[in-house]
Amino acid sequence: MPAAVKYVMMDDRINWRYYTEPQINMDGRQLEWPRARLLGGCSSHNTMVFVRGHTSDYDHWRQLGCEGWSYADVLPYFQRSESHANGKDDYRGDTGPMQVRPADFPHILNQVFLDAGVEAGFPYSGDFNGQQQEGVGRFDVNVYNGKRWNTSRAYLWPVQTRRNLDVQTNAYVTRILFKSNRAVGLELSIGGRVHKVETSGKVVLSAGAINTPQLLMLSGVGEPTELAAHGVPVTIELPAVGKNLQDHLDIGIQNKCLQPVTLVKYNRPHLKALIGLQWLLFNTGLGTSGHFEVGSFLRTNSSVASSDIQHHFLPLAVFDNGRTWPKEHSFQLSVCQLRQESRGFLTLRSADPSDHPVIQPNYLQTEEDRRCLRDGVKITRDIIAQNAFGPYRGAEIQPGPSCKTDADIDAFVRARAETTYHPCGTCKMGTDENSVVDPHLRVVGTEGLRVADAPVIPAIVSGNLNAPTIMIAEKASDLILGRVPLPRADVSIAQV
Repeated sequence: MPAAVKYVMMDDRINWRYYTEPQINMDGRQLEWPRARLLGGCSSHNTMVFVRGHTSDYDHWRQLGCEGWSYADVLPYFQRSESHANGKDDYRGDTGPMQVRPADFPHILNQVFLDAGVEAGFPYSGDFNGQQQEGVGRFDVNVYNGKRWNTSRAYLWPVQTRRNLDVQTNAYVTRILFKSNRAVGLELSIGGRVHKVETSGKVVLSAGAINTPQLLMLSGVGEPTELAAHGVPVTIELPAVGKNLQDHLDIGIQNKCLQPVTLVKYNRPHLKALIGLQWLLFNTGLGTSGHFEVGSFLRTNSSVASSDIQHHFLPLAVFDNGRTWPKEHSFQLSVCQLRQESRGFLTLRSADPSDHPVIQPNYLQTEEDRRCLRDGVKITRDIIAQNAFGPYRGAEIQPGPSCKTDADIDAFVRARAETTYHPCGTCKMGTDENSVVDPHLRVVGTEGLRVADAPVIPAIVSGNLNAPTIMIAEKASDLILGRVPLPRADVSIAQV
């Protein structure tokens, strides 16, 4: 159920529940990193916001040496992946596996936010994934007939009876098998017993930004001194494995709401039961939305070439990653820095595959990162201060009226910022010495081994990562099969 995101994320049976190392620039806090442990990966427990990123993100990939990954190159794969409710145009597709539609749940505060954003001087975007990303607008969501449309439902379900497909759940991959530098299979644990699966074809890793580099290192692909520290024999010397870790950091501004219109009124057992029953029987009602329906992509100043912050509006203030709801009516506008300068890393904690790796994102390591979120908080407060919010805007809950100076805002960010669950970059695509895969997604120095997932992203995109990761997989399928790439699509992009 789309509205049940927090329950899925809190379920340890289907969540890896990783934690970062203590963050020196965030008061020594360890941030929780939920990662899905079920078919469909994180598309099965995210908030279903379907955003591609800015066109310049992919042109930047091309500048970094990723030939064939400019926006004109990848747009056809975005189109091929989706069936958009509004049909096909120069930017959208209508025959793909992913069902995508504009968010349209009719909550009064969603429109209030949009009005306030325009009132604050920002443009309106009719399609964040179309000609103009910048502005305030409604997100696209991968929800169809009231149900979450994840990659498992979209890609796996239609072909699950094929004879050449074998889906093995409850299987933990522990090592890639090599003969010299060629990947020939996998070692996996099922019910405590070790099994080996070998292939004369290719091995493709799609294990996410954490498990993919961990699995490579457990298999002897990585920095030799790091591997030696854990007694792992070196198969391929590839120092860049696990480096270049990036993520989006997010901070929520919260206000009391003067009118009883927020979602908190549904935080009662009998009303939750009615919502669940309505969704179960009719696929309608409050259960059909993740309630991150509207937001923005904005620039913090005129010198920035494209949007460097993103907003997610929620007609409810939440705490502790959504585990705790308020007792009074309130709303939240979260601001996220889109293109941070800080880079982290991931490395083995031990040679035991069941040990979670060391995750060090190095949040807020640079002054520019701190400046961006500081200005983002100011812009967020300004939007909430507009007349459109006047009938609803109560006292600020977080950070509160005592937070006034730049130093106060910086302290607030250090104390309260959280991940937006967008780790990537740990198997960087490129052609330089810091690359793990080449532009054909082949692991450098190996044969028969590719990575097709978010870790290949060389520089994080300006938005949520679900849609870009699906695009990478679509393009990977052509690369793996040796098909001619889809024709480039040169389209106009609006500058505002």
